[in-house]
Amino acid sequence: MLLGSQLRKLREAKGVTREKAGWEIRSSESKISRMELGRVGFKERDVADLLTLYGVDDEQERASLLALAREANTPGWWHKHTDVLPNWFQAYLGLETTATIIRNYEVQYVPGLLQSAEYARGVILLGHTMAPSDEIESRVNLRMSRRLVLKRPDAPRFWGLLDEAALRRPIGGPGVMRAQILELLDLAKLPNITLQVIPFEAGGHAAAGGAFSILRFQDQELPDVVYMEQLTSALYLDKREDVDHYAAAMERLCVEALQPADTITFLERILEELYPE
Repeated sequence: MLLGSQLRKLREAKGVTREKAGWEIRSSESKISRMELGRVGFKERDVADLLTLYGVDDEQERASLLALAREANTPGWWHKHTDVLPNWFQAYLGLETTATIIRNYEVQYVPGLLQSAEYARGVILLGHTMAPSDEIESRVNLRMSRRLVLKRPDAPRFWGLLDEAALRRPIGGPGVMRAQILELLDLAKLPNITLQVIPFEAGGHAAAGGAFSILRFQDQELPDVVYMEQLTSALYLDKREDVDHYAAAMERLCVEALQPADTITFLERILEELYPE
């Protein structure tokens, strides 16, 4: 996405059409569009040809952009899990890894980045009842690897809003749920994690339609991305009007939800009432 954004700015500054740029790399206008949106891989030769077309003669600038092209094609940490990863989710992992702010609303489950191993196993088994045990473990390991993003030195800010239903749905049984809620209480102590619960008493709310995430990136040239997962695919929205609509819904959720300190008290009460030791 970053490289695509840079190439778009260079093309527009030079007044080159997408059609002409596509012809230059023996491709099409639509290929240039996908490249500039970061939705297709890059051939280093194509990037070099485009830089020449756009009049980028400075060797240092060319070297920097070509290095970015090589980096864009480098397999992510999740590459070893491609046997259980659909293509549409690999794109999300790339976004999640580079985001600086992740805002997530969940209805049925604890957010994936906050799930314990046993809770994750319970969720995964719901959708893969016939899968062999080694595949289940691979999926659990993948989800646990994702969690590392929240504890690295440059960890993103994670803001999670979850419906009360997610806390009352006994995934894996009472013991698993108790351990999961204790895990949430521990994670809420991290300076980069904020949790809010939307209680039943709040009634209907702005995002009753389903779960979604909004990701923001350090480079201001990159648009925020809204991600919504479905059973066999996902939606990625980056048009300003779409993102603004979901951002407004997220803001209303934050107002309607329990504040972070009250959320801690609520989690402790759920723990005592539903999952006592």
